Amino acid sequence: MKLDATAFVGEQTLVSALKDRSTPVDCGDDRVLFRQDEQPEGLYIVHDGEVSLTMRTSDGDLVMSIPAHAGSLLGLPALVGGAVYSLSASAQRGARVSFVSRDEFSRLMLEEPAIAVLILRVLAAEVRTARMALANA
Repeated sequence: MKLDATAFVGEQTLVSALKDRSTPVDCGDDRVLFRQDEQPEGLYIVHDGEVSLTMRTSDGDLVMSIPAHAGSLLGLPALVGGAVYSLSASAQRGARVSFVSRDEFSRLMLEEPAIAVLILRVLAAEVRTARMALANA
């Protein structure tokens, strides 16, 4: 399956608002950000460097691997939906990534409700991309 990685990229206004509430993630070495089937603790923002998203079957076979672009919001569907991560994310050494906790994300949504529309746009883009990938599989 081939997904369009730009579906994970948020508009600059959204990325900036989230970045203001984020903490840097140490990527001095390769780092797993989250694993498929784990409960979400927050979301990750890719600022620069190599970050990849992968999906595996229950047997461990690789289904897909895609690069995450700068501005990508990783883990958003799991965080908003209250479900486990459906993908795994890994950052290569030197990547610049930040983390927004569930609490900070919730606080942002309450304090700046207009941000919700921008969140919905990212989620809608992810759904469209997944449907197109399935249709072309």
